[in-house]
Amino acid sequence: MNADIDISNVILKTPRLVLRPWRESDLNDFFEYASVDGVGQMAGWTPHRSIDESREILGHFIEGKKTFALEKDGKVIGSLGIEKYREAKLPGFEEKKCREIGYVLAKPYWGQGLMPEAVKEVIRYCFEDAGLDVIFCGHFLKNTQSARVQEKCGFTHYAYSTYETRFGTVEDDEINLITREQWLAMKD
Repeated sequence: MNADIDISNVILKTPRLVLRPWRESDLNDFFEYASVDGVGQMAGWTPHRSIDESREILGHFIEGKKTFALEKDGKVIGSLGIEKYREAKLPGFEEKKCREIGYVLAKPYWGQGLMPEAVKEVIRYCFEDAGLDVIFCGHFLKNTQSARVQEKCGFTHYAYSTYETRFGTVEDDEINLITREQWLAMKD
């Protein structure tokens, strides 16, 4: 089942990042990376065409209380959401507290190990602080960078599926998961 999540008062720190709730003052940083071609498409959305589009989505992030802003050196460079997973597509977890994570990173920061660093900290938060039992994470099959992040963070294959993007395409995707037990075993 989808567990309740509220990160509105949560601040997480890694060696290079601060993961925190979004603020209205993040609008320009958000638009800067969300308007770049090739960033959003990796997660199923088109580049933002206007600052007003970014403002609207930023409002959803703030109201939803489930998406972290990834801040590096005072600048927001990405997001990491603890989303509801698709219960109908992933049956058999009714007795478990679950969520799905999704993430986006600004292009200039790709390949520096920042996203695995952020994901590992959010996994820790989800299991230790939020009391989750299972975390799902998917990626389009063509998105090898995201697949690698998930592999580095201990996710294992669960199923193949399809995902309808916000711009109307259907992408083949892989759904991975990590359980609390798997995470504890990796920690030791």
